[in-house]
Amino acid sequence: MTKDLTEVLVAPDTYHVSPEAMLMVAELHGAMALCLHDEARGVGGLLHLKFMGGTGRPCDVTDNTLSSVLMVLDRFKRAVLGNSSKGDEIQARILAHALPPNEIGEPSASLVDLIQADLAEVKIACGTQTTRRIESLRVCFQPQQGRVWICGPNTLAAAPQRKRSSV
Repeated sequence: MTKDLTEVLVAPDTYHVSPEAMLMVAELHGAMALCLHDEARGVGGLLHLKFMGGTGRPCDVTDNTLSSVLMVLDRFKRAVLGNSSKGDEIQARILAHALPPNEIGEPSASLVDLIQADLAEVKIACGTQTTRRIESLRVCFQPQQGRVWICGPNTLAAAPQRKRSSV
């Protein structure tokens, strides 16, 4: 199914929006991807944001940084949602990659929390998943259908699931 789709790589600190059948891909390393889909309009988009500070971990940010992130988020939401969408027709999912925590404490609120709160203000429910590991995370998103998954490192197929054994 994904073999015939045009693949668009979404660079860090940018977004891509489309009503077309395509595949948006983001390589996350110390970053997050917000996938937003408007079911009524058949439009979706992927916003790829790096965590601030260059550490690959969530960190405290300045008011100026928050202001610029909120401006980009607002432009992204307008591009996907237009002016007429209802919250119950919108699907939102945040997938994030962060390096494993170190001894230094991390902030109690992160960029993921900020974006989730912004979406909640306009009554858009948003699921989140943060993966903490050294290796990057590859996110694939089909904007027309609103389908999002974590890809394998060298493929567009879903990453293989680890077998879990019960002890």
